Amino acid sequence: MLVLDFINVGNGDSTLIRDMENGVQRFAALVDCGHDSLIRDDHSAELDPRSQRIYAGDFLKKQGITHLDMVILTHFHRDHIGGLGRVLEAVTVDKLIATYIPPADSRDLEPDKDMEFPKAARNLLRCVNIYATALREHPGRVRELVELPGDKLEVLRPTDDLTLEIVCGEPALYPRQKEVYDAAFRGVRDRYALMHWGKCMNVSSLRQRLHYHGKDIVLGGDAYAVVWDNDTLAPCDILKVPHHACLSSTTRKMVDMMRPKTAVVSVAARRPDERPHPAIISLLREYTDDVRFTDAVDIPGLVEPEFHESVHIEIE
Repeated sequence: MLVLDFINVGNGDSTLIRDMENGVQRFAALVDCGHDSLIRDDHSAELDPRSQRIYAGDFLKKQGITHLDMVILTHFHRDHIGGLGRVLEAVTVDKLIATYIPPADSRDLEPDKDMEFPKAARNLLRCVNIYATALREHPGRVRELVELPGDKLEVLRPTDDLTLEIVCGEPALYPRQKEVYDAAFRGVRDRYALMHWGKCMNVSSLRQRLHYHGKDIVLGGDAYAVVWDNDTLAPCDILKVPHHACLSSTTRKMVDMMRPKTAVVSVAARRPDERPHPAIISLLREYTDDVRFTDAVDIPGLVEPEFHESVHIEIE
């Protein structure tokens, strides 16, 4: 049985994948780790008292999981890597896979050292610093760090029943990413390079496609729709909608090619920036009645709030 939990981390993404046999975990992977806060400073300061938002690390603890075979980081925005420290407190990991691995002796990037530095550049430094700090402060919790070059499709076969494909973006992006981040760790604070790369980060987001017993599951990361529209996309059974179902996340062409039977949106309720965007939810519902949300999203006339710790799906 393949067990999927799209965890309600509030603002952010974290998906737990488990291949189970007679109640025994054969393989477990976590794709992204959510934010380092359940309430972002640009969101409502108060949670609904019924809220069931939970940190990814705490969710793993509640499930009794102490070890993961794999953690995949799609990219390094704070809402995807912010919870890595809590995850490493909860579990050990055989293999962490990402398109960039910080130097083993990484220094603190001090993102707010110079408040005259552009905000976008400081935000990027903060994200990468959180990632590097989580690894540095939890030595021995990850057995192997794997840096993907980003130049090819990665195909893994964790079990006899499960195939996991890791889809990269434009190959030229990843060497540039490495240059920018390595320079930052050497103390080079190039504001223009940091600001420019900050705009490229979602485009470089990894995507995953899982094949299990004739079912296909696509995890969209934060890749914009323009990235998908250039691909030949096969239909899928479950789609984790890219980039929190914002307006730039999804097009009719993309949905028409994929035709998901179930769509899952990982997003915080009461976001002020139209994520999820009503037009995207309406589009998805032209293809499936089964559109689910990790958090208790409320769009009058379109979505009624549901309170849960995860969108839980089992595939026999």
